[in-house]
Amino acid sequence: MTAQLDTAPRILLTVEQAAAQLSIGRTRMFALLKNGAVDSVRIGRSRRVPLDALRTYTDQLRTTSRAHAA
Repeated sequence: MTAQLDTAPRILLTVEQAAAQLSIGRTRMFALLKNGAVDSVRIGRSRRVPLDALRTYTDQLRTTSRAHAA
C-alpha cells in the first residue's frame, strides 16, 4: 500500500515545490499567493498549493498574453 502512495501524483504541493513547477523563486511564489493570483490552502500551520491552482494560473497567463498580442 505504501508503494502505491509513493508513486501517486501529488495534488498538493509545498510553496517551494509549486515555485519549482513554475520555475520561479520562493519569494515570488509567496507574492502570487498573497495577492491571490494563485490559490492555496492551509492544513494546520502549513500552506499548500493545489496542483490545479498552478494550471489555472498558467492558463490565465496564456489568455492574458494572447489578449495583449491581439
